[in-house]
Amino acid sequence: MLTVKLWGTRGSIPTPYTPDEVEKRTRALFNKFFSEGHNSKEDLEPFLLSVPRHEFGGWGGNTACVEVKTENTSLIIDAGSGIKHLSLELMKGPCGQGKGEVHVYFTHFHWDHIWGLPFFTPLYIPGNTIHFHAVQKDLPEVMKTVFKKPFFPVPLEALGSKIIYHTLEPRKKVEIGDLTLAPYQLDHPDPCWGYRIEHGGKSLAYCVDTEGVRISQLLLDRDLPMYQNLDLMIFDSQYTIEEAIDHMNWGHAAATIGLDLAMREKIKKVAFVHHDPLASDQKIADAEQQAREYYNFEIKALAKSGGHPTHIEWNFAREGDVFTL
Repeated sequence: MLTVKLWGTRGSIPTPYTPDEVEKRTRALFNKFFSEGHNSKEDLEPFLLSVPRHEFGGWGGNTACVEVKTENTSLIIDAGSGIKHLSLELMKGPCGQGKGEVHVYFTHFHWDHIWGLPFFTPLYIPGNTIHFHAVQKDLPEVMKTVFKKPFFPVPLEALGSKIIYHTLEPRKKVEIGDLTLAPYQLDHPDPCWGYRIEHGGKSLAYCVDTEGVRISQLLLDRDLPMYQNLDLMIFDSQYTIEEAIDHMNWGHAAATIGLDLAMREKIKKVAFVHHDPLASDQKIADAEQQAREYYNFEIKALAKSGGHPTHIEWNFAREGDVFTL
């Protein structure tokens, strides 16, 4: 069994709710509760379960961090602000006793994918071993910069854990415990590498940050295996299709691009992440609805033309979502 948990789904910069936003949301829920005729404590839980999630919990505000686990092995992809909450969970286990071994894989080193590192508690515990993996050879220099004044008061040399760096070869499979992993290049202004991970006949691909400009099999070329025969694809959906056109060469995609790819390659499930930090929860919900209309249209058009459309399970994912493959 392969378990995937999203610890951060926001793009570019963390977006916590302001006190005013929390108050506004709370008032709106109370008003909706009473306007629907509810007036008892017993009505509360069913009511909350009926509320669309973007009106209740929202999509989350932490940036990219994903945890992948089997019964025997675990790894982390990216160290955005979401890794802070993951570290608290890890500290309940061997990492809290100085007996932990953690593997962190980086797609690239933009701030939203690394600025949780100074708050990754296992790094500070003597006895822990932290493995950092990346295709980019400048990973050690990046770490020295992050843990350096004036950016952060604790230098890299003062961390208690043992740090080991690993340079990955593009498109070459490596084994980590009972997981198989390979990096493939994404479409981003700075070199960015997604990961395909396999275990027990199940597979997932982490495709963030990518603009999806290479969508055809011909253009994907050596990176096509990233998307083939997947049980789950985690894909960039920062923009609507109109916004993606306005933000060409920014390195982010629209859900419609991921859906086209998933339908062609017969991907079973898609989780869309890296939500725009400037987008409200309602705007993200509207983008999801736009993608839903596009998907339904494509399915009907394929069926009408005599094709055999592949039905995909997909949604705009929120922080804390767990997928079991």
